Amino acid sequence: MMASPPDTSKSSKLERYNSYLLRRVSSAKLIAASSHLLFRATLLAALILIFLFLLHYPPLLLSSSHYSSSSSHSNHRSLLSSGSYGGGNWERDVRRSAAPRRSDGLSVLVTGAVGFVGTHCSLALKRRGDGVVGLDNFNAYYDPALKRSRQALLSSHGVLVLEADINDGALLAKLFDVVPFSHVLHLAAQAGVRYATRNPQSYVASNVAGLVSLFEVAAKHADPQPAIVWASSSSVYGLNTEAPFSESHRTDRPASLYAATKKAGEAIAHTYNHIYGLSITGLRFFTVYGPWGRPDMAYFSFTKSILSGKPITLFRMPDGTAVQRDFTYIDDVVKGCLGALNTAKKSTGVPGGGKKRGPAQLRVYNLGNTSPVPVAEMVSILEHLLGKKAKKNVVTLPQNGDVPFTHANVSLAKKDFGYRPTTDLATGLRKFVKWYVEYYGVQTPKVVNKDAGEEEKEEEGAAASA
Repeated sequence: MMASPPDTSKSSKLERYNSYLLRRVSSAKLIAASSHLLFRATLLAALILIFLFLLHYPPLLLSSSHYSSSSSHSNHRSLLSSGSYGGGNWERDVRRSAAPRRSDGLSVLVTGAVGFVGTHCSLALKRRGDGVVGLDNFNAYYDPALKRSRQALLSSHGVLVLEADINDGALLAKLFDVVPFSHVLHLAAQAGVRYATRNPQSYVASNVAGLVSLFEVAAKHADPQPAIVWASSSSVYGLNTEAPFSESHRTDRPASLYAATKKAGEAIAHTYNHIYGLSITGLRFFTVYGPWGRPDMAYFSFTKSILSGKPITLFRMPDGTAVQRDFTYIDDVVKGCLGALNTAKKSTGVPGGGKKRGPAQLRVYNLGNTSPVPVAEMVSILEHLLGKKAKKNVVTLPQNGDVPFTHANVSLAKKDFGYRPTTDLATGLRKFVKWYVEYYGVQTPKVVNKDAGEEEKEEEGAAASA
């Protein structure tokens, strides 16, 4: 009988299986080695990026109290620890400035007090009998000498302004220990749209970190918690094309970093209102102008250039249409700020950051003039008031954060606290130019004056309001 051939099928299967296992193991080893290599490469790349970031942008990685763009206080230590503030005499001065002169008066901490809007609001509050303490870091975004002049003006009316940064949480806490402020008017911010492309960190430090610093102290340390009114901006409307701009319009398409930080501020305000019961009102300002204004604003810089014979740059849209702004006179904005303070309800949170007692007030309002004007028309008014023609360079609006137009719908502010802007651009610019030539001692080809009847009416109005 012939023997059967050996069965090799099992051994072949075993060999194929062993070969398969060998390939799997080899593949797994290769994948593991690749993963380790990829992880190390990623880690190395991250370390290189961090190094480059530290090299070029060190301020963002410092503590928020350390960084203050162009501030005279670059030291991260609180001014309390330096001995500059906090003694008995200092506390007495703070209490004196914060004390209202009328029985139902407010006690208001004004941040950004020697800024343009801050100065006017502080004066208006003090004149009507409210207590006011100011806070400002006197940074060099524009001429600090102008800020010192505003400080002197406030001091002459009994308003104490502390030179400090809003990121100094220890100092803020001390202020609320010394004075139970009923309200905070938070106007401190890094302003300007175009400057954000050159110094973006300053916007994060002031407009985001600074806002959080204030909200933290107000929510968790102040007793009682104050009601807060703060400056947002019409810039939050960004690329919105609906007009006039309404508080219900979308604000999720900012055209500049400045606008983005203000939009972030509104989101942060919602958070602190929701969690801690802070009463918060945001005000969206529309191109504020007037005496004691900001030198970086067009009406101010154009005045200086026209008088000195230097050219000015006017923007137009690619299709040739004019750039327009809803210019709002400072006195109208001040009335809006005071109206918001007057109608702000008490916060509902518990000092120390405990559970709030109930929903707290959260509001946002436009404060504008409701009448957009082409920037070229503003220049024509200045030419008439100054008696001198401007040398104009007209160029297409660059993509640097500026928007083609702004137009405020103020019906909500009108309904809630009677906001009604009354100053047209020609009247407001006349008052600005009069202040400008007096403050800087400038000789103009044309005397800027009202007629006697207008002067008498204004004096009578001032006397009546006093």
